[in-house]
Amino acid sequence: MTKTIAVLGTGKIGEALLSGMIRAGWRPADLLVTTRRAERASQLRDRYGVEPVTNAEAAKRADTLILAVKPQDMGKLLDELAPHVAADRLVISAAAGIPTAFIEERLTTGISVVRVMPNTPVLVDEGMSVISGGSHATPADLNHTDEIFGGVGKTARVPESQQDAATALSGSGPAYFYFLVEAMTDAGILLGLPRAQAHDLIVQAAIGAAVMLRDSGEHPVKLREAVTSPAGTTISAIRELENHGVRAALIAAIEAARDRSRELASGNG
Repeated sequence: MTKTIAVLGTGKIGEALLSGMIRAGWRPADLLVTTRRAERASQLRDRYGVEPVTNAEAAKRADTLILAVKPQDMGKLLDELAPHVAADRLVISAAAGIPTAFIEERLTTGISVVRVMPNTPVLVDEGMSVISGGSHATPADLNHTDEIFGGVGKTARVPESQQDAATALSGSGPAYFYFLVEAMTDAGILLGLPRAQAHDLIVQAAIGAAVMLRDSGEHPVKLREAVTSPAGTTISAIRELENHGVRAALIAAIEAARDRSRELASGNG
C-alpha cells in the first residue's frame, strides 16, 4: 500500500472511501483529497490527517486518481486533469453512467481506466461496488480497485456492457428497500402500531432476512416458503402482493432504471 491515492470530489461517497482505506491500512500520508470548499478541505485534514490539494496537483502526484464527482461535472474535471495526467496513472471513476471510453478519450492515450458503481451502504461499510475495466486496465489495476472498495463492503466484477444492469439492481437497489420499508411502516401504523415501533420491527426483520439470504445459501423461494404456512397469514399477504402485480412492478422499475442509466451513458442527461 505504498501508492499515492487521490480522491477527487470528496463528498459522502468519497469520504466513505477515504475512511475505509485508512481502516484497511493506507497511511494518511499517502492519501490526497480535493474539494471545492476550503472549509471542507480543513475538515478532512483535521478528521483524517490527509492532505488537501488542487485537482491539478492531485493529477501530478497521485498514482491512482479516484473521480468521485457527479456525472454532470465529469467533463469539466477531465479537461482540468488532462494536461497533468501521465500515461502510467490509474483512473477510477465512481460516477454513475460515465463509460470508460468517455474518460479514455479525454486523457492521455493508453491510460488505465476502471469504472466502479458503488451504492450508498458504503457509508456503513456494507456497500456493493461493481467494477469494470476499460480498454487498457490490467488485472493488477482491477485488483488494486478491489482493495480500495473492499474496505467499504463487497466488490463484484462485470463486463462494462453489464454496468447499466448492475446500476439498476445494486446502485439504485437500496432505494427500493427504503421504499418498501416506508410502505410497510405506513401499514403498521394503519394496523395500530406506533410509528417508531413499526419501524423497528420492520428494520430488524429486514436485517434478519438479509443475513439469512447471505449466510444460508438457500434460494429466496425456499426461505419464503419456510415462513408461508398453509392457509396462514403470510400466504394471504403474498396473494395480495401477486394480485396487485408487485413482482411485475419491481421488474418494470428495475428495467426503467437500467434504461435511464443507458441514457446517461449516451449523454442524454
